[in-house]
Amino acid sequence: MDYSWLRLPATAVDSAARELLGWRLAANGVTVRLTEVEAYSGLGEDPASHAHRGPTARNEVMFGPAGRLYVYQIYGMHFCANVVCGEVGRAAAVLLRAGEVVDGLETARQRRPAARKDSDLAAGPAKLMQVLALNRNANDTSVIDGTGPATLLPPGSPPGSIAAGPRVGVTSALDVPWRFWIAGDPTVSTYRRHTPRSRKVSEVAGRPGA
Repeated sequence: MDYSWLRLPATAVDSAARELLGWRLAANGVTVRLTEVEAYSGLGEDPASHAHRGPTARNEVMFGPAGRLYVYQIYGMHFCANVVCGEVGRAAAVLLRAGEVVDGLETARQRRPAARKDSDLAAGPAKLMQVLALNRNANDTSVIDGTGPATLLPPGSPPGSIAAGPRVGVTSALDVPWRFWIAGDPTVSTYRRHTPRSRKVSEVAGRPGA
């Protein structure tokens, strides 16, 4: 099995992201084939990365070793997962943005009853975590050696044509083309560029009961 992306330096996190397309992530009775990922560097030149300002209690897993999951929560309720890449001490990670459910389809449907079609089941980072039934407990666990709740498996066949473009929803480094996806795949999530809210809207949103 070719785990060459594990040996890439943190400076090549974009290459690691491309190599992870087509890999399969299996957990809790469901397997998802990765169709969309995003690269993030923690070497001081990527302000969109959680590790941009150095290690903290939250992001320390991003500083190695490679092959572990960095899981964080968004909106107080959903989880997103990144695969740590690069050498120990130099932060880099690949966000798992979307995938195709290739095994455990009925279980995935039960976990995501709001999905209108199967291609929507894991079409987004939080949706992907939901169909795999993964949460913060998966943080800092290996996806390589079988000791964690999730396992990364090599692709059964090459992913085909790969496209690249800006990352989704980031508030800085908006145009860095570090989002990679399998071209034409229906499970790829919808691109949405971050649009800052006006001060008036933000104030209203922050009021109690708003």
